[in-house]
Amino acid sequence: MCGIYGFTTNESVVEKSNILKSIGHRIEHRGPDENNQFVDDYIALGINRLGILDIKNGSQPIKSNDGNYLIIHNGEIYNYRELRENLEGLGYFFNTDTDTEVLVNLFQHKGTECLHDLNGMFVFAIYNIKTNEIFIARDRFGIKPLYFTINNSELIFCSELKGVLEHPKVSPRICYKAIDQYLTMEYIPAPLTIYEGINKLEEGHFLIWSKKSMVKNKWYNFSYTPKSYLNSENDYIKKLDGLIHSSVDYRTISDVPLGCFLSGGLDSSLIAYYLTHLNSKPINTFNIGFEDESFDESDQAKVISEILATNHNSMVFSNTKMVELLPSIWSMMDEPLADASLLPTYLLSQFTSEQVTVALSGDGGDEVFAGYPTYLAHKIASYTPKQFKSLFTIIAKLFPTNFDNISFDFKLKQFIRGLGYSPGIRHQYWLGSFNKKDKERGYKKEFSNLLDRNVNIESLIENHLCDSTTDNNWEKHLFQDMRFYLQDDMLVKVDRASMANSLEVRIPYLDHRIVEFMASVPINLKYRLTTSKYLLKSLGLNYFPKDIVNRRKKGFGIPIAKWFCKDLKTPLLDIANNPNSFINSIFDKNYIHNLINDHQKRKFDNRKLLWTLFVLENWYNEHTPDK
Repeated sequence: MCGIYGFTTNESVVEKSNILKSIGHRIEHRGPDENNQFVDDYIALGINRLGILDIKNGSQPIKSNDGNYLIIHNGEIYNYRELRENLEGLGYFFNTDTDTEVLVNLFQHKGTECLHDLNGMFVFAIYNIKTNEIFIARDRFGIKPLYFTINNSELIFCSELKGVLEHPKVSPRICYKAIDQYLTMEYIPAPLTIYEGINKLEEGHFLIWSKKSMVKNKWYNFSYTPKSYLNSENDYIKKLDGLIHSSVDYRTISDVPLGCFLSGGLDSSLIAYYLTHLNSKPINTFNIGFEDESFDESDQAKVISEILATNHNSMVFSNTKMVELLPSIWSMMDEPLADASLLPTYLLSQFTSEQVTVALSGDGGDEVFAGYPTYLAHKIASYTPKQFKSLFTIIAKLFPTNFDNISFDFKLKQFIRGLGYSPGIRHQYWLGSFNKKDKERGYKKEFSNLLDRNVNIESLIENHLCDSTTDNNWEKHLFQDMRFYLQDDMLVKVDRASMANSLEVRIPYLDHRIVEFMASVPINLKYRLTTSKYLLKSLGLNYFPKDIVNRRKKGFGIPIAKWFCKDLKTPLLDIANNPNSFINSIFDKNYIHNLINDHQKRKFDNRKLLWTLFVLENWYNEHTPDK
């Protein structure tokens, strides 16, 4: 696991090295074990290494056997030993026991086609020393990040946005289109970033850069059709069992201590189960808990750890501790990200990194196996006449506003917010913050005039849904979550929080074999009646009691609704009352005050809207000091 970065330039070797040093310092947390450079007349490449495999000999960059290719690599190729054996049979030789050396020689052998042989999470850059051509590729689902920009015909790239900004030729300008998308989605979808002209390389894409041109292509996509039909439901369970076992097994390769996140939910519990049975000694599991019982899952995690006999590590964090940590979160956050679970993910990563360098996670389970309650909500919405929206609104007012985690009144009011929209747009409004009507009520005219109204969230989502290769609305929502929420929220959150603590997180459920299998599974095995994750739960019943498998989902949240009435009440009001605050340049001041007043008087639960604004303002203050 590493941080990689590079750029093309005609600057002197000394100047290239100095710039590389500066960028490397900015992302040192991604690879504190080693820092190396490669510089020639055309290119400068840098690598910050977190040693996982072949600690002693695995330094990067690494050259191919023929000496023509040079690679820097962030991530892990889990099937590298199989690939190495095949290459050795073809006459290739190796000086290290690393996946990176296998990768560069596989590229020498097969070119871009090598991508389809890889099982892993990765971003790598390969430099052709003879032709000065640069090849950069990102893994299938976007687990590992890559940011890039083109400045005066020069390519600049890095594993984190802050590294790109560190280059002296980059002058960042805020992208208002990205702000608009963030306010609805709570994150900025690829390829956009918060800055004009700086892009994310999308999941499953590669780019080829030369002095004459740049080509960007999509190399991977998965399809929900055709369906594969095994003989019985039990056959599907056995197939899934074998795939998860293999995926976890692949992700145990490590020359450093390895453990497992354990929330107490089914996703992480199953990963811990397989990891336990692949090890002769008790595995290390990690969990954090919270003072607020509606958010705390530490008791459930303890139950699972006792069943599996793990070496369990748990810590409870106070609200005070979490609030005190927020400035560190703003600093870590390259772009505004309103996923409040970033904070506990950071705390969990920090706690885990004290004992291990690698951790397996249950992330991706909801997206791959259809675990979100919104999928059931869509079914209810499809049978709800539009005119019933008013009736539901009246019913919702009968329930007092409850600031506990995922309370019924909160879910009901979110449900109402999505009614009347097409399924794809409805899905996004349920997950996100500001919808179209919110913006119409709150946006200042001056900000609206900065936007291209022909390019909006609604058209973005509808266009991507056309690529979903399925006519089933539920599967379209799964595709939507994989394309947007997983890539640009969940995986960004995990990468930033873990790498800020020099911790590598591996995600077995995003093994492409599992994703492709589940995409081919008939819909009634994904979601049956009111049962989400039907197939995964059926598998889980083989290893855990029924009450554990069917336990109500809590998520990994924090009590921000309560914080805005107490711990963060004053900071929030300070922002709202400051005429020079960034959010007051976007929204009408009275609109913001109404959101705050309605929330603090418990008239409405505006936690998502207020947190989205709060994060944006704090990000802006942290990252634009010269505003």
